Amino acid sequence: MKLNELRDNPGATKPRKRVGRGPGSGVGKTGGRGIKGQKSRSGVAINGYEGGQMPIYRRLPKRGFTKPFRDEFVVINLDGLAKFIEAGKIDASAKIDEDVLIASGLVRRKRDGVRLLGRGEVTQALTIEVTGASKSAIAAIEKAGGTVTVLAPAKAAAESDAE
Repeated sequence: MKLNELRDNPGATKPRKRVGRGPGSGVGKTGGRGIKGQKSRSGVAINGYEGGQMPIYRRLPKRGFTKPFRDEFVVINLDGLAKFIEAGKIDASAKIDEDVLIASGLVRRKRDGVRLLGRGEVTQALTIEVTGASKSAIAAIEKAGGTVTVLAPAKAAAESDAE
């Protein structure tokens, strides 16, 4: 077999339908769009319109509530933290706080704080200071001989200062 002998399977590719190229083509004149009306014109996209039927976005019930001023935490896991410690980007012997995590590149920005989650394993005794931590993360770090200090979120601290 040579490169010039390679062919697609029969029926694998179809020729492009050339719309609006005369009456003999089968899709000439109106180009398969019917006659007149909004949909026969170009540049029409009637999203969500169901033509007299109640649209799905009105048929479905509205549920729940989205809190507009909720705290947004940046999430890190123990495995990501361990990887950065092994790479030498974070010093395990020093206190690890949110500024150290940003400087190392593990966290891009602080938002309302950093929350530590328990996926992964930690072998060294770490001293960590973050805005939030899951019970499993605290247990894993304390099992390795370290400590976790959970701070108040930045918004809560700012509001208590204002009072």
